[in-house]
Amino acid sequence: MIFIYLFITFFEIGLFGFGGGYGMLSLIQNEVVYHHHWMNSAEFTNIVAISQMTPGPIGINSATYCGFTAVKNAGMGSTWAVMGSATATFALVLPSFILMILIARLFLKYMKTPFMESIFSGLRPAVVGLLAAAALLLMNEENFGTFASDPWRFCISVALFFATWVGVKVVRINPILMMAFAGFAGLLLLY
Repeated sequence: MIFIYLFITFFEIGLFGFGGGYGMLSLIQNEVVYHHHWMNSAEFTNIVAISQMTPGPIGINSATYCGFTAVKNAGMGSTWAVMGSATATFALVLPSFILMILIARLFLKYMKTPFMESIFSGLRPAVVGLLAAAALLLMNEENFGTFASDPWRFCISVALFFATWVGVKVVRINPILMMAFAGFAGLLLLY
């Protein structure tokens, strides 16, 4: 039964997840953590971290790992968990595949019309909003801790957040290199 729910959930996310993988993260988190309770926030945060480090789009990687974890947490074996990965990944990709086949010719023909330009002008702010929601949803107690429970961890986490943001945005350091620096700093300071 979980496979049907996985398919429906990730099909809906694939259908309404504009803005790419980062735009889908908040939708995925809402469904797998809060709606279906297939995993907790800490597990989802780990999935996001793994999805960013592995090759491929983050949305598809997240769906793959979420499908695996959801089935595994349901008490099924690894073979069934791999089937959960395949189900979630296929369901996430299927709406885009269908829509691209259906509208590819029409889009090229009517791309420069005022109607199509208006549609995309309306979608841009929604995409930015989904990306902002994904960022804000990851700013939680599992990632940063709380000042009341562990002030050292909280201050170091906030400092690493801002140092990484300045490094990538202002100094223009490669994001992969900044992830390695932040991981090393976290290992030294938080272990």
